[in-house]
Amino acid sequence: MKRLISSLVMMVLGGQGALACQLALVLAVDVSGSVDSREYDIQMQGLAAALRDGTVVDALIEQEAQVTLIQWTGSSRQRQTVPWTQIRTDVDVTALAEIIATNRRVWRNYSTAIGEALVAAEAALVEVPECTRKVVDVSGDGISNEGVLPLTRHPALSAMGVTVNALAIETDEGDLTGWFYENLILGDGAFVITADGFEDYPAQIRRKLQRETTRQLSYLP
Repeated sequence: MKRLISSLVMMVLGGQGALACQLALVLAVDVSGSVDSREYDIQMQGLAAALRDGTVVDALIEQEAQVTLIQWTGSSRQRQTVPWTQIRTDVDVTALAEIIATNRRVWRNYSTAIGEALVAAEAALVEVPECTRKVVDVSGDGISNEGVLPLTRHPALSAMGVTVNALAIETDEGDLTGWFYENLILGDGAFVITADGFEDYPAQIRRKLQRETTRQLSYLP
């Protein structure tokens, strides 16, 4: 009987450990040639402010989220510039926001390879298999014009249970939002939010993070 009780306790504790991380969030940020220094800074400061939003903070802590940031541009130029960070307290969120706010830009003046950004996100997500929900948050101001097409990465990402959401930064008359809907997002409930230029980015990335970090909190695991 003691052995049975011990086994049951270990099963319960093991299950709790496996479910500790309920969200792995990849923040994939566009640093292609169409993004100037001011616009890059708007993205970093906007992301940092969005992470400090009370709703987002509570959701990340509730889910013991793992968060990372990838800078992406042309083919072979994607880098995980902020490593996976476990969120358990508001101090963790504050520290992550500060790191992102001061994150140095890696590349300038290269193309837009969104499919390659998904490849990098996929590789990063392999490092956090314990997380029960995996979300890639892609933001950008142009369609993919180099490297593999985003749609070609969907089968592998779908097999991993990954959701891809997008923030389209509209800077001209092209329908980037529509392109993201047709060629980028993936998964049940996946969505695109539109920013009317870079000045609108901080407000929209806050809305986006609120939506993708909290939408499943009321669901049963």
